[in-house]
Amino acid sequence: MNTIEHWINGAPARAGSTRTAPVHNPATGEIQAQVLLAEPADVDTAVAAAGKAFETWGNSSLSQRVRIMFAFRELLVKHEDELARIISAEHGKVIDDARGEIVRGREVVEYACGIADALKGGFSDQVSRDVDVHSFRQPLGVVAGITPFNFPIMVPLWMHPIAIATGNTFVLKPSERDPSASNLVAELYAEAGLPEGVFNVVHGDKVAVDAILDHPDIAAVSFVGSTPIAKYVHERATASGKRVQALGGAKNHAVVLPDADLEFAANHLTAAAFGSAGQRCMAISVGVAVGEAGDQLVEILERKAKEVKVGPGSDIGNDMGPVVTQAARERVINAVASGAEQGATVVVDGRNLTVPGHEGGFFVGPSLLDHVTTDMDAYREEIFGPVLAIVRVDTVDEAIALINANPYGNGTAIFTGSGEAARRFQREVKVGMIGINVPIPVPMSYYSFGGWKDSLIGDSPIHGPEGVRFYTRAKVVTSRWPHTEAGFNFPTSS
Repeated sequence: MNTIEHWINGAPARAGSTRTAPVHNPATGEIQAQVLLAEPADVDTAVAAAGKAFETWGNSSLSQRVRIMFAFRELLVKHEDELARIISAEHGKVIDDARGEIVRGREVVEYACGIADALKGGFSDQVSRDVDVHSFRQPLGVVAGITPFNFPIMVPLWMHPIAIATGNTFVLKPSERDPSASNLVAELYAEAGLPEGVFNVVHGDKVAVDAILDHPDIAAVSFVGSTPIAKYVHERATASGKRVQALGGAKNHAVVLPDADLEFAANHLTAAAFGSAGQRCMAISVGVAVGEAGDQLVEILERKAKEVKVGPGSDIGNDMGPVVTQAARERVINAVASGAEQGATVVVDGRNLTVPGHEGGFFVGPSLLDHVTTDMDAYREEIFGPVLAIVRVDTVDEAIALINANPYGNGTAIFTGSGEAARRFQREVKVGMIGINVPIPVPMSYYSFGGWKDSLIGDSPIHGPEGVRFYTRAKVVTSRWPHTEAGFNFPTSS
């Protein structure tokens, strides 16, 4: 049995771990490896290595950091196929989806390659007689990231390139369900010339998470996951004096108006709902059909859902792979059953899908539910699987009110040919990221990613300018070099 180890101080390490967890192949259901689960002492070892490395890395030149980021970026390109295969084997997503997340993560590395510009300070000359003021930003020290299974390379890449490029050292705790991509990333950093101890990986469960949240030598924690855990992370880490980025769950709506190109809209809703088996925090899980768009939209969606080709992620030509675990599969099945029991129309039922030769895999097909209401479990709960619920309303105002009443506010979209409707929608919805004829509006790396309401706990979005601010603290210096002796008066009084 292959054992996936930690990466500490520039090398694989067992540390003191005695516990392991299985790593499954979701396409077969079989255990393909085991991963070490860190104890608090293992987290201590990784933090100590990062702390020692910060003594020099925190004083490294911008030129050195940028040079390493450029080299790391090229290695991500070189090893894209290998990374995609690793992700597909442990997560289950199809190879094209895996490549897509690598590309989106790499964009943050490219942003980090220009970190010198983002770290420019400000200077105000002669604010008073012989007095100047300037500002600059410095790294925090040792920072950590706790990341989910659904994007085993992209979400960590939203964190550590900016943290490292701004002069911090990093401890990553990836999901124990698909841990291998993080170890390869660590190897690529080493090949790019990153000094030992600057980037460390500790695998684990809640024991490792709590050790990170409580550790006195970790200055900041970044987290992406479900809302209940995001709240837990935020409360526990801030109680120990840390900065916290805590991104939670979602229930994303896509509004389709009657004036939209319904074939175009249905194409994008199908991809946004069923791509990566719906296991995306920005997936569209609710389609809001406005007025007379409803019947025709559902008819097109039914056809397209039935055309989705489901099978092993490693097989070229498949559109959707399995979900990540048997428990995830059962959650999807129960959600469709609950919708049917509570009065929804099951237009497409993916519960009984079987993939020949992979009967033990965690497969479930796309499901389309129509006439869903806001009191149904299929609407209220974050299913995190390939289920698209259609809610029908009469007007765009009702659609906006529906979205604003939902406790989540991660992403939303509107499909329309009306600029007036689109503009009103983007101004009035209480959601952090909005798409106009774009179903999954994940911003580019030079903007920041973050929702509203229960989708973001606290007020720290991730990557982009907000990422730079999160991983650094500002200093403002007021300086005076007078030609005469200083008096007792405050400088601005003269």
